[in-house]
Amino acid sequence: MTATTLGTRRSTTVRTPPRVRAIRAAFAALERVAPRQASRWSLRLWATLPGNAGRRRDERTADGELSVVRLNGRSVAVETWGSGEPVYLVHGWGGWRGQLGRFVDPLVNAGVRVVALDAPGHGDSDPGSLGAGRGNGMEFVEALRAVAAVHGGPHAVIAHSFGCATTTTAVRDGLDVDRLAFVAPGVDPLAYVRGLQRVFGFGPRTVEEMIIRIERLAGRSLSDFDPRTMINPRPPTLIVHDRQDKECPYDDAVSLTEAWPAADLITTDGLGHQRILRDETVIKDVVDYVSR
Repeated sequence: MTATTLGTRRSTTVRTPPRVRAIRAAFAALERVAPRQASRWSLRLWATLPGNAGRRRDERTADGELSVVRLNGRSVAVETWGSGEPVYLVHGWGGWRGQLGRFVDPLVNAGVRVVALDAPGHGDSDPGSLGAGRGNGMEFVEALRAVAAVHGGPHAVIAHSFGCATTTTAVRDGLDVDRLAFVAPGVDPLAYVRGLQRVFGFGPRTVEEMIIRIERLAGRSLSDFDPRTMINPRPPTLIVHDRQDKECPYDDAVSLTEAWPAADLITTDGLGHQRILRDETVIKDVVDYVSR
């Protein structure tokens, strides 16, 4: 497939890479004759972690105290700084704790203890149940609850992107937290499925089987990962989102704010999905909120 923009003197053509064209052709064939086999392949694509540089940034200014928490026989990496009530940092899909490092010093100066963890398959943690380079949303939830059982129930959680959805699921499952701060939240668990469907050409039968496999893997409905479906409890929450976010739509933050009466929304413009974690004003607003 090509998309061509014509101008007066030149034309610009964006071509689909040969590998993607081959994958689309394979899925088109499997959709007709073997959608279950296609769903196994699509699940592997869904679980594969992105590896772009923004997700690997290390914003920590100083090392904290390192430890591990065991989860299903695997090690979950944990780093802590300061003392006082614990405030947890939860990264997003394909990220790691260092991405949220700019929050550490202001939080410590505010008199709280910072607890940051890497989800299974991320950062310095062991691979999860799906192996190296792949992730599982339910393991985010289990890791947060396991770390909280060791390091103390959180006064607050600061989460980014997909980490907002998994934090909500942990709260849904009984994690007691006084306040939440969601930065660039991803709230629609089907959005990533639809995004992959557009790129790789999954057919409707493949998608249906794929969702069944995802829910079987998680042991629950995908809707449980949508914060907008949680009725109670809903802790006081600050949501910060950028209008120019290309990974998690700004409208998702608006709909989440409308669904949670105790939520407040701060809107930024021009920070995108990653730079928002490094903006001094955003950091100050979030730290002030969770450390009250």
